[in-house]
Amino acid sequence: MDIFLILAESARSAVGPVAAIYALAAIGLNLHFGYTGLLNFGQVGFMLVGAYGVGISVAVFELPLLVGFALGVACAVVLALLLGIPTLRLRADYLAITTIAAAEVLRLVYRAGFAEPLTNGVYGLQNLSGEFRTWNLIFDPGERYGIGAFSFSGNHMWLMAVAWGLVALTALLTWLLMHSPWGRVVKGIREDEEAVRSLGKNVFAYKMQVLVLGGVIGALAGCLMAVHQGAIQPDQFKPQVTFFLWVILLLGGAGRVFGPIVGSMAFWFLMTFTDRFLRGLGAEGYLPFLSGPDFGAIQLAFVGVMLVLLIVFRPQGLIGDRKEMLINVK
Repeated sequence: MDIFLILAESARSAVGPVAAIYALAAIGLNLHFGYTGLLNFGQVGFMLVGAYGVGISVAVFELPLLVGFALGVACAVVLALLLGIPTLRLRADYLAITTIAAAEVLRLVYRAGFAEPLTNGVYGLQNLSGEFRTWNLIFDPGERYGIGAFSFSGNHMWLMAVAWGLVALTALLTWLLMHSPWGRVVKGIREDEEAVRSLGKNVFAYKMQVLVLGGVIGALAGCLMAVHQGAIQPDQFKPQVTFFLWVILLLGGAGRVFGPIVGSMAFWFLMTFTDRFLRGLGAEGYLPFLSGPDFGAIQLAFVGVMLVLLIVFRPQGLIGDRKEMLINVK
């Protein structure tokens, strides 16, 4: 077992396109929970409508990719309004229940038989990344960039440039918003909603704005996922994706601009390292009681254990501030 090869592959995952996509989705979740205190357990639903906005536009109606991105964002706005209008005036747990249920209902609707003319049901949609690759005027698709196992194809480099660029832009937007009067009101809602309401602020309107903005960022992550994979299928958007995003957010640090970015890089490094290390031990006969599917199950168990340890020993995350996780900070 080559530990240096495993470390190189793990580092590759930490900076790869998947890490960037999850970082982008976690930035949206950070706006919801980290800064506003909204318990959104259905961020994967926003990713789903974003991905299928691209998929249906490109694969079904043969529209330009930018139209697909616009449709995905528009669907995210509509979804946020549908979720927020009946729940944001109520307690936080109502939003949590509504979002996790809505995300799962959407997944079942998109895979249902009556939706097949648009979504192709359980088989999903394919050939979604061709136009995106034609935009690449920087990296040669036939070349590899990097050293050894820590290398990427030209297409992956182009996607990484776009994805991490969007991550940087949304992180900058988050910083600007949170250092504005609007951001101070939002953080005030997280700490004491009644106090903000007593100052004459429309708490419902602020919550709705945050829900829409975070959902749009999640939809952009879904759009990039569709482009990265070149194909989408409803069962890719199961609730466990949202739980991965929560682990990423808590691992990096909720309520911090760079928390989701650091969390995503650390998460995918650890996930890849765990998988490769266990498979390496299995290949050398040290784990004869495990077979192929068992390694994936252990990975998911590892995510659960990591989340429990975070909550117990470091609830503020790697770069978080413990005060950000407390209520009514003095």
